Amino acid sequence: MSKIRVYELARITGLSTKDLMEKLKELGVEVKTHMSTIDKEIAKIIEETLTEEKKEEKREHQEVTQPIEEREEKKAVVLKPRPPVVTVMGHVDHGKTTLLDTIRKTNVAEREAGGITQKIGASVVERGGKKIVFIDTPGHEAFTKMRARGAQVTDIAVLVVAADDGVKPQTIEAVNHARAAGVPIIVAINKIDKPNANVEKTKRELAEIGLIPEEWGGDTICVEVSAKKGTGVDELLDMIIFLAEYMELKAEVDVPAEGYILESRLDKGKGPIADVIVKKGVLKRGDIILTKSAYGRVRAMFDDKGRQVNEAGPSMPVEVIGLNSLAEAGDKFRVIESEKEAKEIVEAYFEEIREKKLATKPKKLTLEELLKQVKSEETRELRLVVKTNSQGELDALIPILERLSTEEIKVKCIHGGIGNINENDVMLASASEAIIIGFNVKVDPTAKQEAEREGVQIRLYQIIYDVEEDIKAAMIGMLKPKYEEVILGRAEVRAVFKVKGGKVAGCYVLDGNIVRNAQARVKRKDAVLFEGKISSLKRFKDDVKEVAKGFECGIGIEGFSDFEVGDIIEAFEVREVRRTTL
Repeated sequence: MSKIRVYELARITGLSTKDLMEKLKELGVEVKTHMSTIDKEIAKIIEETLTEEKKEEKREHQEVTQPIEEREEKKAVVLKPRPPVVTVMGHVDHGKTTLLDTIRKTNVAEREAGGITQKIGASVVERGGKKIVFIDTPGHEAFTKMRARGAQVTDIAVLVVAADDGVKPQTIEAVNHARAAGVPIIVAINKIDKPNANVEKTKRELAEIGLIPEEWGGDTICVEVSAKKGTGVDELLDMIIFLAEYMELKAEVDVPAEGYILESRLDKGKGPIADVIVKKGVLKRGDIILTKSAYGRVRAMFDDKGRQVNEAGPSMPVEVIGLNSLAEAGDKFRVIESEKEAKEIVEAYFEEIREKKLATKPKKLTLEELLKQVKSEETRELRLVVKTNSQGELDALIPILERLSTEEIKVKCIHGGIGNINENDVMLASASEAIIIGFNVKVDPTAKQEAEREGVQIRLYQIIYDVEEDIKAAMIGMLKPKYEEVILGRAEVRAVFKVKGGKVAGCYVLDGNIVRNAQARVKRKDAVLFEGKISSLKRFKDDVKEVAKGFECGIGIEGFSDFEVGDIIEAFEVREVRRTTL
């Protein structure tokens, strides 16, 4: 008896895999995962049952909603499913471009010379009537640069790992980039057609870095493919669609369009051109779009096949002509009504840039800065990128640093690698607001320049003790401060005077100083009656800032006027005490 996989039946029935698995359970058919198989005869019965259920639900829905719809006046927010946006990542020689080429069924791989393969920077493919958008990048560098600028474009990362080469340092980098962005990973184990391919060994290596295959009890989807021969590529696309369905990717459509700039370039004939991807709303020809540094009316749009289009919905990539200048990759764009307003916003941005250039540009994050900062609750994590000269040093250093974590401050090594500090390390640190720790390594010249541009702090060490001491100092700087109360002075109420709007206390300062705008508490027989701010302080008829011991004064307290002779007014302030130990 022939069989069919759950995800295939989901595509036939039009249900999401998640919903289908729930329906199967209701119908008494037990399946464990989307890869589980069921008999085709049973599948046919299920399909017929579901079709009948859908018809019944439709009839009931029409009966119930018809009178309601007639009464409805307000328009509900419209959320519609959108295609997944996918980035292909992995080691440089593991077949990323060939895989994309096979998926697109074009020959761009043969023409490519190491850059982004498509003119538009993205490709749209269809599988079973469902679209998938692939962002074409030369690796995870572009992925991280986008995220460093706050652009969360990617929904799913496809990690390409060659079966004849296994997990490499660049593979681990790619995984860390995806994890830092919170993007789910599907692994494409490529080159399975090679004589020396070892899929099981590759899976073991993947498990060692936390990507445990589903068939081993983990939650990582692994698909065996040969990009060169096309083997397994359809299954990979099915898995992307399955995961996208599970994620229930949706976007608003009846709103002004928003999205991100993928890339921009200057064309001699057309002027500034921007490759964009729409995140919500529908971008239309004639819309006025605004980015951080550019604006303009959309004169023309072209899709990934070079065809002119009039509109682009959520997840769709298009080439836009009409901006007044080049926009930065990773910048957000939005549609606004007024071109005049757009111009004013961009001009204000450049004015702000000019003003900042006149001032000293601070570093983004340094250990010294951490010592001065009092961080809010959500920044109680010290993130590190660690590079060492050997695997032994790396294996020793990371646990030492992470063991420094306390209940208040967590030390988290978001990436560890062997070799000199490179540009990828800097971009990851920038995107994650991390500090780079180098142990017995050097800094590549390009990485040094990138660090200066991005404001990333790089610290180099040769002694582990020095690393520990610096990290401890940084953690102390991140601790929540303690506060202590300091009594400034005490005064006794010797008379009470009525004034316009309340009462003031005629007082004699017993000790210390009474200070205007300080906090004060009113005590009567050692019981605290009220706490508030000293709103007025007078010597005779003159307003004064401070009155010392042995002098008389008039005190008014905000929100309180029930003074009695003999009350004690205690002026105090709360001072922040910097913590010096963990």
